Amino acid sequence: MNQRSPYRGRRQPAWARWSDDELLDLRFSQLGLRLEDTVFPERVARLHRELEDRDIRLRPHAWLSDEWFSPDGVPGIAIPFFLAHPRLVKLEDRMMLEVEGGNERWFHRLLRHEAGHAVDSGYRLHRRKAWRAVFGSFARPYPDQYRAEPGSRSFVRHLDAWYAQSHPAEDFAETFAVWLRPGYRWRKAYLGWPAMRKLRVVDELMRDIAGKSPPVRDRSRPGSLARNVTTLREHYDRKRSHYGEEYPTISDPTLYRLFATRGGRKSAASFLRRYRSSLCRAVARGTGQHAYTIDQILNDMIRRCRELDLVLDRPEEQVRMEAVVLVTVSTMAYVSESGRPWIPL
Repeated sequence: MNQRSPYRGRRQPAWARWSDDELLDLRFSQLGLRLEDTVFPERVARLHRELEDRDIRLRPHAWLSDEWFSPDGVPGIAIPFFLAHPRLVKLEDRMMLEVEGGNERWFHRLLRHEAGHAVDSGYRLHRRKAWRAVFGSFARPYPDQYRAEPGSRSFVRHLDAWYAQSHPAEDFAETFAVWLRPGYRWRKAYLGWPAMRKLRVVDELMRDIAGKSPPVRDRSRPGSLARNVTTLREHYDRKRSHYGEEYPTISDPTLYRLFATRGGRKSAASFLRRYRSSLCRAVARGTGQHAYTIDQILNDMIRRCRELDLVLDRPEEQVRMEAVVLVTVSTMAYVSESGRPWIPL
């Protein structure tokens, strides 16, 4: 990752020199990571200044855990372990093909989102009539899947995968993050959108709590690394299973349009293997889907191309661009028609 090292500890941990297999057998509680040995306190302090500038007195506390989240009822933010050390960043990238929050800009986008949950918890905003009127019921169960509408203007667009559409609590957190972003002219950006109503309600709610201390001051740290005895291998097995659970398949007729049955010397399977990484990242960026999910689509394409004995009979760059479009269109159609796996944050 192109960023300065997040780790500021005086001594490098012994596991920093271990192989991936050795590292995967380590328990979270054995990592020995501390938030104060990272750059994250500085970044959380920046979030606190952003809240202070809006006269919001809540100061979310932060801790290291297995993933990004803000627990219901606890006005704090869990930051994932893999961002705390370059060796863990490398492992996350290898296991999941992307590092969520892996650069400073992305980190702050996620931090503002989680701050939305923290502010909601700290002031119990979801109990208010105005909150429920525009966002819906906070008590609605989180779905295993949600049907995304990529063109909808009823929701703000902050994180990828149209995440505001997944649940009322996420809708509020995303809307809050847009509202909080320093220097962002949301009134102009969302002019004429139905989502403007939500932004105005958030603005009204923030004006109402301005200068007031939050009634909820729970400083607990659910899911902290020190109490987590799960191994990294178990963690990644579950995570990869989640993101690889459901994905669209590319039909044989579509593959026949992209490749040929004769007339080429390079196999379609070897071509896809060569460009697999760049195709995966390009489609993930364009669709908002997790890179690991897109990689499963490409893996299925490689397997089927090998079974059909397809070959490349046109210039590589032309086919590479068409492959990006093909997988993107198929993924977007799947998102719109069938729903998509919920991405927990």
